Amino acid sequence: MAQPSNRKTSRRKGSRPTSGGRRTRGGGARGRRSGGGMVLDRRNYVLLIAGVCVIVFGYVIMRIENEVDGFISLYVAPVLILGGYLEIIYAIMWRPKSKAEPEKPEAAA
Repeated sequence: MAQPSNRKTSRRKGSRPTSGGRRTRGGGARGRRSGGGMVLDRRNYVLLIAGVCVIVFGYVIMRIENEVDGFISLYVAPVLILGGYLEIIYAIMWRPKSKAEPEKPEAAA
């Protein structure tokens, strides 16, 4: 027969243990978004793909020149690669402006 542990707990009999004493509301991360739609819009994905293409193009032209001290390898390709990464960050962060509801004039009392 198993003996109870010597550890003192402040739980009442029949209560369920919580995760670290924290209470969560709304089912965690799943309950935060309403609508259940996609996180990114079509424009975000187009910008993301464009950024990846710019990065790939930067690496390709760096490889095509195949010189350590070449102008394209030292100046053009790194700028393209950096621009591609910045484009990806912009694509992830971009959100469409929400349409603000027109203000309703308050009724005079």
